[in-house]
Amino acid sequence: MSDLLLKTAVAAKVRVSGWTDTTVAAVRRRSASADDKGQTAVEYLGIIAVVVAIVVLIANTNLGQTIVDKLTTQIGKVAP
Repeated sequence: MSDLLLKTAVAAKVRVSGWTDTTVAAVRRRSASADDKGQTAVEYLGIIAVVVAIVVLIANTNLGQTIVDKLTTQIGKVAP
């Protein structure tokens, strides 16, 4: 019975070790690659902050009302 337990423990250790080695190798390859693909949350947050700043600027100046007036005039010309 003790031999079976020892063989099972060794087999489990070998499988876990192999899985760990391949996982660590994959993570290292991924982090070592210089070409990151995709955006990070920080980049998306920066874009959102810029858009919000532009909207706030337009809403708090006469420029916003001017744009609305001109758009309304153009829409009125198209749709009688």
